[in-house]
Amino acid sequence: MSPSLSIAVVVVNWNAGDYLKKCLQSLQSQTLKPAQVIIVDNASTDGSIQRVEEEFREYEIIKLKENTGFAFANNLAVKKAENCEWIAFLNPDAFAAPDWLEKLAEAAEKFPEITSFGSHMLSYGSDRVDGTGDVYHVCGSAWRRDHGISSSKVERKMEEIFSPCAAASFIRADVFSEAEGFDENFFAYFEDVDLGFRLQLKGYGCLYVPNAVVEHVGSATTSRFSDFSIYHGQRNLVWSYIRNMPRFWYYLPQHILFNLVAVIWFSLKGKSGPVLKAKWHALKEFPRVWALRRKTQQERTVETELILKKMNREFLVPYLKRKRSL
Repeated sequence: MSPSLSIAVVVVNWNAGDYLKKCLQSLQSQTLKPAQVIIVDNASTDGSIQRVEEEFREYEIIKLKENTGFAFANNLAVKKAENCEWIAFLNPDAFAAPDWLEKLAEAAEKFPEITSFGSHMLSYGSDRVDGTGDVYHVCGSAWRRDHGISSSKVERKMEEIFSPCAAASFIRADVFSEAEGFDENFFAYFEDVDLGFRLQLKGYGCLYVPNAVVEHVGSATTSRFSDFSIYHGQRNLVWSYIRNMPRFWYYLPQHILFNLVAVIWFSLKGKSGPVLKAKWHALKEFPRVWALRRKTQQERTVETELILKKMNREFLVPYLKRKRSL
């Protein structure tokens, strides 16, 4: 029996080129048809949104006049979703297997107490895994579990994860709204980890669904080592730590050490400008983020130890390549 959930799929585009069309074609081929597909275009300049308007008339397209960022655009789309119980987020450079939505919906119906789900993400054109959910370390670092590992070596079982990667995730609409969605100050990068963290603090669990498969190009519009990516990623991980981390002072030395290592590492790669700017701007906003922390911690419903058990606490892991297999 097919799942009966009402689903809105959200795709945020910014200069994704021909990947956007391939992404939308994968949605047209779904065995479980979504009730809505909402595409938000962040003022693309490559003609990608114009190339899909005629072919995908059944989808709602919202064209923004400026690049508002990944977080804002996704939040806007969710507000436009009408009477949908679930939101599926899909990046424009992610291509869903025909039964992707069906498998996510089946998991949601099987585990009604779970409010968000992550996909089995493969690297596009490869048998390597792009990610099977996000791992969070007590120092404030986060990474995609199983990234770069051969898919045949990954144990394909449904299990709890800290947070799903927003490139292909599934979340209950009312829970997303209750958490006030992605933090729009982040603009892009780490916003999915931050949201996952806040949901964990509220007692909402997350599961990895191994048979919900997408292929993901990754960094299709912004290089992982671009100044843009380094700045936003390195700034936002600090904000997420300040806002969400239980036992803030206890783990602060590890957080400071990780940030110092990041500054040194990126500086040696010739990227001292964006990483130093990121850390400075993160500190400048400390009062604002600390005020958010007070509210977030007041709303927390889960004991500290239960949250910490869902994180990685091995001291050296954030600095080692083997972290990807954890």
